[in-house]
Amino acid sequence: MTDVTSGSAETRLRRSPLHDRHVAAGAKFALFGGWEMPLEYAGGGVRKEHSAVRDAVGVFDVSHLGKVRVTGAGAAEFVNACLSNDLARIGPGRAQYTLCCDDATGGVVDDIIAYLYAEDHVFLIPNAANTAEVVRRLRAAAPPTVTITDEHEAYAILAVQGPRSADLLGALGLPTQHGYMSFAEGTLAGANLTVCRTGYTGELGYELILPAGDAGGVWDALFAAEEQLQACGLAARDTLRTEMGYPLHGQDLSLEITPVQGRSGWAVGWDKPAFWGRAALLAEKAAGPRRRLRGLVAVDRAIPRPGMVVYHGETPVGTVTSGTFSPTRKQGIALALIDTEPALADGAELEVDIRGRRAAVSLVRPPFVNPSVR
Repeated sequence: MTDVTSGSAETRLRRSPLHDRHVAAGAKFALFGGWEMPLEYAGGGVRKEHSAVRDAVGVFDVSHLGKVRVTGAGAAEFVNACLSNDLARIGPGRAQYTLCCDDATGGVVDDIIAYLYAEDHVFLIPNAANTAEVVRRLRAAAPPTVTITDEHEAYAILAVQGPRSADLLGALGLPTQHGYMSFAEGTLAGANLTVCRTGYTGELGYELILPAGDAGGVWDALFAAEEQLQACGLAARDTLRTEMGYPLHGQDLSLEITPVQGRSGWAVGWDKPAFWGRAALLAEKAAGPRRRLRGLVAVDRAIPRPGMVVYHGETPVGTVTSGTFSPTRKQGIALALIDTEPALADGAELEVDIRGRRAAVSLVRPPFVNPSVR
């Protein structure tokens, strides 16, 4: 991605309200959607941070994610007519994974978590790089009764993830017993925050949404309560989500990759009368997509990477979209867009071109690991 360090609010480099904590912890930084965010930490590294989440508990600063508030009479109904999933399936206090699709093509503008507070109040969390575009599209379509407010820098988000995450937050007096994809209110270090039973790791976990100015106190309280708490960077977040087969927008979903191709049709309310991209997606679903997101597991020590071509014999049949070394499986894994013709069954032996050398891979159905978000 391209970024600049000065100019308008939409182009300047942004930093988390916890930037000083990350510097003190020896973080290595990288750009994510115009934000300078921790990639990994000194004394940790991707594998240690990854293992902490799989085995115990880790915390990610994901304050770069967007925050968009939709309010006013008919707000939920409006959102439901725009985004792919069906808000009617859930009630207030629940969250839902959904997609913002292009109305003409059905391609994915962004994938989003929608928090339903009430019929007149929905809170959206899009990806950092796409927040401005999501806001633009919603504002262009909103009726006079609905207000779209971009609160990108007003809130921080901390993702506390791992099998011991409930123990840590419960010891601090925060609510932990609410169900998956629901949220509750709590207080920590003087901050009023929303505790969401969501995450991007496949583990039991929570995301804390709180005013940006309170982020430092909450971060410190978490580490004071748990000596073994591991700060985790966004590199470990990527290996964790890839092991679960969770898509990353810009790689596994995009304006060129529809939900039908990206195996995200479960996040589409097919029976709804209206949502952006409905006609294009219904047509593609009926005809069958020309390619579909599949999983690959390396047979040897190879590590597939994005952009690498996948072969069936001498015929190119797809392209790797996400690929990494799995710290849990200790082998290379990948997501790839594979042609639907010829039809290839799970278990099929394929090859990936890695810098001119063919490496054997096996076609599988994600996830690559089987933890539990429950």
